[in-house]
Amino acid sequence: MVSKKVTIKNPTGLHLRPAGILCKSAMEFKSSITFTFKDTTANAKSVLSVLGACVKSGDEIELFCDGVDEEEALATLVSAIESGLGE
Repeated sequence: MVSKKVTIKNPTGLHLRPAGILCKSAMEFKSSITFTFKDTTANAKSVLSVLGACVKSGDEIELFCDGVDEEEALATLVSAIESGLGE
């Protein structure tokens, strides 16, 4: 299992469009991908789970990837988040 803390940079946080982009990226990997925010653990492959975490701009989440392609998954998702998830 690998993990990394990353700050959400897009101005509106993880609303529907960036949550969808995050989930689409996560679904490309076989690894289990989750993230924690405050007291919430969300499945990064589920749009409803991501939206339910209520992550806003400037919030820090910790991504966890566990599986055969965990390193690549973590690098890809961190890159996507740091680039603003399409915004």
